[in-house]
Amino acid sequence: MAKDYYGILGVSREADDAELKRAYRKLARELHPDVNPDAETQARFQDVKNAYEVLTDPQKRRIVDLGGDPLETRGGGGGGAGGFSAAGFGGLGDIMDAFFGAAGATGGRGPRSRVQPGEDALIRIDLTLEECSTGVARDLTVDTAVLCEKCHGGGAEPGTRTETCDTCDGRGEIQNVQRSFIGQVVTARACPVCRGTGEIIPSPCSQCGGDGRVRSRRTVTVQVPAGVGDGMRIRMANQGEVGPGGGPAGDLYIEVSEERHEYFTRDGVDLHCHVSLPMTAAALGTTLPQRTLEGEEELTIEAGTQPNTTLTLRGRGMPRLRSTGRTDGRGDLLVHLDVQVPDRLDTRQTELLRELAELRGEERPDLAHRNGLFGRRRSGGRTR
Repeated sequence: MAKDYYGILGVSREADDAELKRAYRKLARELHPDVNPDAETQARFQDVKNAYEVLTDPQKRRIVDLGGDPLETRGGGGGGAGGFSAAGFGGLGDIMDAFFGAAGATGGRGPRSRVQPGEDALIRIDLTLEECSTGVARDLTVDTAVLCEKCHGGGAEPGTRTETCDTCDGRGEIQNVQRSFIGQVVTARACPVCRGTGEIIPSPCSQCGGDGRVRSRRTVTVQVPAGVGDGMRIRMANQGEVGPGGGPAGDLYIEVSEERHEYFTRDGVDLHCHVSLPMTAAALGTTLPQRTLEGEEELTIEAGTQPNTTLTLRGRGMPRLRSTGRTDGRGDLLVHLDVQVPDRLDTRQTELLRELAELRGEERPDLAHRNGLFGRRRSGGRTR
């Protein structure tokens, strides 16, 4: 019966390389023979090591997902529970590898896999305020590494295969022994011929040159949810760079750059705008057509409206973006009223204003400042 490699690591079947690595490091820290030397723990540690090896290899993981066991051909998992081969884990240095990754260039523990996870990619898109409000679908041209269709990531020309590196005998590293006053000092470095993989490709694929991937320009469609804002990123899983050797692709991130609006100013989910209002309209009251993201609606100005008054239109702002990508309600639109005092008056207008001042007892400037036409009420906000 095939082993449950996902269950051994305690991850879901959809786990990506980062999740696998976190789970592996946690278990390696708990189960390593240098920490727990009993036979039962060593056996479980070997299972964890094998599970990580299988699930980080795309070809072996495909076999697992199809219900098979890719290690059955290796005699039940590549070694017993009591001993660890040179290609396995044999000392305290291996637990350091579990924390910091395989030290291929500084003396790792055996050859590293040619199959490596790919890098993430980033694209920036410009959106208007209206597009951020409603959401939009965009077709984007992406130039990334994709799986080589000719060798399917293997790197070798079809009909050929990789061979064991003669320089390092498949170990992936070369050891040098030097004598010093403290005895023999053994140092190791990655094999310069196979670059630490332990294998060479005598006949590299003519399409990818043995890398298992090629550069390609493709089109992807991103669904931008309503409510996004400047600097936010949208993640598209497995749409980034394919890794060396045809490894699993990284993620593609779409970063939003919101264009400045000519009328509205955004503050989170709220919108702000300024409306100029004649002095007479503020005193007498009126109605104005007010622009919103959904169109125009009527804005009522009450008689005696003071300068710097703010009117709040509930639910006329931006959608609230939840962590799930769905929207939950909307912000507000805050209309700031700028009352305009005329700087030029003709003779008739001057006479009328003086007559009004006399009727209101506001001829003297000190009284007008305290009890004038716009001094009887405090400015404030109203909500609709």
